[in-house]
Amino acid sequence: MIKDTDRHPPGRWLALAVLCASLLLVGMDLTVLHVAVPTISRQLLPSGSELLWIVDGYALTVAAGLITCGTLADRFGRKRMLMAGFAVFGLASLGAALAAGPGQLIAARVVLGVGGAIIMSSTPAIIPGLFPDDRERSLAVGLWVSAYSVGVSVGPLLGGMLIEHFWWGSVFLVNLPIVVVALVAGVLLIPESKNPHPHRWDGTGAALSAAGLAAVVYGFQKLGEGAGSTGLPVSVLVAGLLLLAAFVVRQRRISTPLLDLSHFADRRFTVAALCTMVCYGSYAALLFLLTQRLQLADGHSPLQAGLAMTPLAVANAAGAALAPKLTVRIGNQRGLSGGLLLLAAALVAFAVFGVENNYPALIAAGFGSGAVMTLGSDTMLSAARPERAGEVGAIQETSFSLGAGLGLAFLGTIMTLVYRSTFGSVPEATGEQVETARTSLGAASEVAARLGDRAGDALLERARESFDTGFEVATSLSAGALALLGVLILLDRRKSPPSGPPEERGSDDPAPLAENATADGRTAD
Repeated sequence: MIKDTDRHPPGRWLALAVLCASLLLVGMDLTVLHVAVPTISRQLLPSGSELLWIVDGYALTVAAGLITCGTLADRFGRKRMLMAGFAVFGLASLGAALAAGPGQLIAARVVLGVGGAIIMSSTPAIIPGLFPDDRERSLAVGLWVSAYSVGVSVGPLLGGMLIEHFWWGSVFLVNLPIVVVALVAGVLLIPESKNPHPHRWDGTGAALSAAGLAAVVYGFQKLGEGAGSTGLPVSVLVAGLLLLAAFVVRQRRISTPLLDLSHFADRRFTVAALCTMVCYGSYAALLFLLTQRLQLADGHSPLQAGLAMTPLAVANAAGAALAPKLTVRIGNQRGLSGGLLLLAAALVAFAVFGVENNYPALIAAGFGSGAVMTLGSDTMLSAARPERAGEVGAIQETSFSLGAGLGLAFLGTIMTLVYRSTFGSVPEATGEQVETARTSLGAASEVAARLGDRAGDALLERARESFDTGFEVATSLSAGALALLGVLILLDRRKSPPSGPPEERGSDDPAPLAENATADGRTAD
């Protein structure tokens, strides 16, 4: 007879609280810096490219390191890796807070991303062991994703509150007490687990994926700057894509891949990963663009900008928590499609009606994105074999971070290109002043403040008009991609993945693909 303690491990909810706190922390650091960008621009004087790396380097490092860290967690122990991740995260937070220049801050953000990758890749593999019951696991995944979503959403609010009263480095120091508590609680509450038959680590594959991602994002950012020849940015972009292609080819050919592509033979897994990446990329880019627009175009203080984002954060948490219950009634396929279409509609509403006091769009964007992130995560994690949970969890988390990094890079580049191309001459300002203002809305605000009076007002008004045009183009493109994906999923007549616990699934639910079948016919290790 199965004991209740075997089916329901004691202390599992307290352990889940530690995991949720860790995801809250990692998600918060993705966006807490957004409201500090104008302050950092004035005090550290980074170039446009440096500023993009300060913001985007964290998410991209997390994305590049998740698969590697997930396989290492399976090998060396998930609890052990989680504790190491907390330590790295805490030390990097201290280094970022004390940074005296752009280069130091970028380096600290990269190390912070390493710590975030270790934490994020370890937590999803621990949840199935804590919650073997399908109903409880679904609820636990919903709470866990909610914690990450809330962290991402409240980051601007917390950052605004801190910058209102302290210096910009305080947005990193706030991590330290959370890290200390999580370390102590994690040691006491979280059980150790690992893959009893770990695979050999593919260092070459890890290097290919990291270099490819870095090159792709660098190429996008250089194109967005619009200065000089486009030959070098395009060459770097193509080289990055070739490196990523080489990574995929290598993973298909070697017997012990860093990323087992057999997981993507399951259509449900692939669709869930794609939905998560596209949705979260759009959501992360929206947060960045909204905080910049509220501060630099609408004149909000950092705290006011953070408060204006509160409805988005609350709705995101609600969507993540309620999605599993809703899909018991409507199904996972309709749930994913509905969430994507709701977020797309919200982006269109921002483009048409503006941002100021647009609460329906904020709520719709938050709820839709939260629902998609939870449903996608639960679908992917439920497909994992216990011994490969770390790897599958890393793929799931990579969908988040890779989506965030590429979403910021791509939509940010589109935004910058449109801003620069639509910024015309200002009769009251010199050519040099106009050229400086064309680099970014923050630079335009600084030039306008120095000019003052009518000339400054005219230049700032031209900058706001160009920013609004870029914002509309970026959000419209994102809405189009989301809507297309949502409609394709809705029109797919093949069986949708089962939703809810087994006792609530119909007998006609499709069985998953054989777990040892790979995408290319190779037998999984």
